[in-house]
Parts: sequence; structure tokens; C-alpha cells
Amino acid sequence: MRVVAKKILREFWGKHADCEQQLKSWYREAGKSAWRNANDVKKEYPSASVLPSNRVVFNIKGNKYRLVVRINFQYQMVWIRFIGTHEEYDRIDAKKI
Repeated sequence: MRVVAKKILREFWGKHADCEQQLKSWYREAGKSAWRNANDVKKEYPSASVLPSNRVVFNIKGNKYRLVVRINFQYQMVWIRFIGTHEEYDRIDAKKI
């Protein structure tokens, strides 16, 4: 998978250093993955939530943070749509972001 917008993750862990290693690990793992569908994502990340429009929510640092991505399985692309605290996540519509 090609993960688009690592800069967003870097900026976030610059403000929330406690999640830097988890985000770096997620980025490496996603980049090495070849997910063909949402079931492949769930096999690797059982706690991830699959939403409509190929969006997936990952729990980071024991669910303290949420990462929302949009995946194009055909083109093997992952776009980072949101990263934030659980409280910030509760204020967005992850299905539309």
C-alpha cells in the first residue's frame, strides 16, 4: 500500500509525542501491506472499525487516539483523512471526512 500524507502523522506526533512510535509502526506496517479488501485489514488489525466508502478507523495508543484513513484497494492507496484524540474524533463524521 502507498500511504499518502505521512506529514500529517509527523505533525501530530510532534504535538503528541506519546504516540510517535505507534504511528511510525502503523505507517511501516500499512506500507508493507497489500490489502485487497476490508477483511484483509481486519485480519491484521482486529480492533479497526470499517466504515462505508472504504474508510477505516484505527485505534492508536490503546484507543487514546484515532486514525481515519480512506483506502483504494484497487490502486493500493491509503489516504490519511484524520488523526486526533478520541474527543476530537467524537466531533467529526468519520464517514464523510
